Amino acid sequence: MIDYQQPDASGHFGRYGGSFISETLTFAINELRDAYARYQHDPEFLAEFHYELAHYVGRPSPIYHAARTSRELGGAQIYLKREDLNHTGAHKINNVIGQAMLAKRMGKPRIIAETGAGQHGVATATICARYGLKCVVYMGSEDVKRQSPNVYRMKLLGATVVPVESGSKTLKDALNEAMRDWVANVDNTFYIIGTVAGPHPYPMMVRDFQSVIGEECLTQMPEMLAAQGIAAQQPDAVIACVGGGSNAMGIFHPYIPFENTRLIGVEAAGEGLDSGKHSASLQRGSSGVLHGNRTYILQDVNGQITETHSISAGLDYPGVGPEHAWLKDIGRAEYVGATDAEALAAFHHLCRTEGIIPALESSHAFAYAMKLAPTMQPDQSILVNLSGRGDKDIGTVADLDGAEVFDRPSMQGHAVKGVTRLAGGKA
Repeated sequence: MIDYQQPDASGHFGRYGGSFISETLTFAINELRDAYARYQHDPEFLAEFHYELAHYVGRPSPIYHAARTSRELGGAQIYLKREDLNHTGAHKINNVIGQAMLAKRMGKPRIIAETGAGQHGVATATICARYGLKCVVYMGSEDVKRQSPNVYRMKLLGATVVPVESGSKTLKDALNEAMRDWVANVDNTFYIIGTVAGPHPYPMMVRDFQSVIGEECLTQMPEMLAAQGIAAQQPDAVIACVGGGSNAMGIFHPYIPFENTRLIGVEAAGEGLDSGKHSASLQRGSSGVLHGNRTYILQDVNGQITETHSISAGLDYPGVGPEHAWLKDIGRAEYVGATDAEALAAFHHLCRTEGIIPALESSHAFAYAMKLAPTMQPDQSILVNLSGRGDKDIGTVADLDGAEVFDRPSMQGHAVKGVTRLAGGKA
């Protein structure tokens, strides 16, 4: 077993992490550190957290043996950790509940968040509705267009969605605007960051809340493997997609001590790692500071952040959580890429072979599992973190396939049956 104790007291994972923030945020960050230190091991806090996970989120999420895919590919048995079955449809809710509980205890009535694919935004809006907190979500205007179902979900839940028009109009820019909001409203506002990035304690805190994924897997996998006559207690490889890296770190972290289990993160290779159109920070980036922490980032020779590309809005980010950077440097985790085309093919394969519509983000992880499995033996196993469901991506996939999808009856010229609508669109 590997002895792994990260981060250190200052929030560093080796040379990565830390807290690079403006003076105006120093008080807010210190306040958050103190609050998390107080509650992270508090029995009452943890009991409430696990109650919410069980009775609101629906945990534990099951592990599913993708038997047909495994049989058709040959080689290793593929298993899916079904985070897509969580309430709100992704892993994001695990972390949001924990941070919202902290916000309540800190007396912060206003919540802000950033979102790319919209899954973190939906999760945040959901919990704010449940807890009676005001919610503002920043989202790049390009992502607003390609993830419109999630935008409407957030609004239905009572959140204000602010389209961000600066920069590339994607996740990076949404995070920038959320940081600006926090600076201006530190007294009454709690910033729920959705990934394992940002200034300390966010990378550690988000990891801790998401680690429920891997902890469940450690309990579930022995029985799953035994059912297939596999003697091993844990999988030979654990695979997860990596943008910022919260779903990956959630399943990786409990497995770090298990040195016989490979940890494989799959970045968005876009149109190819050498095309200049990708989001592969760990494979094509270099050390730098972004959004309050030191990590691998995509930047030019002058240190300017370069534009990213991915078919999946949730992976379209020019950086990565600092713990992933450290795991790469020490060799405990491997990082590979899956292209847009490979992810789309994996999306369709999972739909038609297992009857599961995955998020395009998760499809990157499944794409690499499909490559890896045939190189392994039938008594070996791969565990894929299926981090979210693909409802939000139906429109994107339809456009790529040249199919017609109509979200509203009115788009086909049909009137909606029901209450007569008054001026302004309200009944």
